[in-house]
Amino acid sequence: MATPSEPPESASEDETGPAPGPPEDDRPELLIKLQERKVRHAERGIVARVLAVVAGVLLVIAGIVLSGPGIPGPGFLVILLGLSFLALEFDRAEGLLERAIVAADNAKARAENASPRRKALTAAVAVLALAAFVTAAVLYDIPLLPFV
Repeated sequence: MATPSEPPESASEDETGPAPGPPEDDRPELLIKLQERKVRHAERGIVARVLAVVAGVLLVIAGIVLSGPGIPGPGFLVILLGLSFLALEFDRAEGLLERAIVAADNAKARAENASPRRKALTAAVAVLALAAFVTAAVLYDIPLLPFV
């Protein structure tokens, strides 16, 4: 039993608890680089900072357009590129980018740790999907190169 002068064993020494988010060492390398770049960016002049925001907004808009149906292009990647510009100025954009980076890092770890059976099954599904696309292209006369 604890005396009044010493805390009970179940109580932690720090009332605030551990810091939210992953520990510094467990963060993906891209998040560490983002923090370093954000510090350097804060030292730049106002014109450079405004141009970074404008570029970020334009890239996010372009990514949204590229993500539309029937429009070819890497929309998701362009949105992430725009978020990387916006994350230098805005905490909300930084949070979205952090979530995307952590999710990509987790997916990479799951892929690396997948069993050989799962890897073989994934490869087989990819080959079947490619075969289905080629079959549909031949049967329904879908042009493989749009302007040829």
